[in-house]
Amino acid sequence: MVQDDKRVTIITGHYGSGKTEFAVNYAMQLSKTSPKVTLGDLDIVNVYFRSREKKQQLEEMGIHVISSNLEGDSVDIPAVAAIESPVRDKSTKYLVDLGGNDVGTMVLGRIKPLLDNAETDFLMVVNVNRPDTSSPEGILREMKSIEDASGLQVTGFINNTNLIRETTAEDITMGDKILKEASRLSGVPIKYTTYVEEVVKDTEKLPDDLGGELFPLKFYMRKDWM
Repeated sequence: MVQDDKRVTIITGHYGSGKTEFAVNYAMQLSKTSPKVTLGDLDIVNVYFRSREKKQQLEEMGIHVISSNLEGDSVDIPAVAAIESPVRDKSTKYLVDLGGNDVGTMVLGRIKPLLDNAETDFLMVVNVNRPDTSSPEGILREMKSIEDASGLQVTGFINNTNLIRETTAEDITMGDKILKEASRLSGVPIKYTTYVEEVVKDTEKLPDDLGGELFPLKFYMRKDWM
């Protein structure tokens, strides 16, 4: 699965897409097969769900977490020097959790000149149950906005269509259909389709031609009551 992805993987996605939940799950999957993993929390947009909140748990799994120069969950100052280091260090897999709108992607400006396209993926997480990404046209508008602000081109989609704990296989299939049309129009492939193992128990109902690789998730960011 993730072990075959490019060395630097930047994760973006519109507000409410579930981007950070995916990023944390992705980092944990990556740590199972990669001896050195770094997660850079560069999300300066969403103050509620941030991968840095799971820093202790991630570092217990051997994942180095970069967030800010100052301690504290409310701090939104990226550690500039620290976010550059893993780009240069070819021995580490580097996952970047990036803010999901044009403002959030501006922080990439610091490391963009260092990025090698041959070893970098820019993946966009999509939940078609969010108003701005509920149609192929909406998805492409958001993608263009992110690309214009970041100066990078999206290289893959992640279908993270969900209704949190009410998600069904039918919801995921609906998201797959819409995202496949966005993929057809843009030429951007679907890399993964996610599902939460404890919620979606009927994965056998998913279509055989589902876009991308099936990616199981656990709830790390969302509390039981949420």
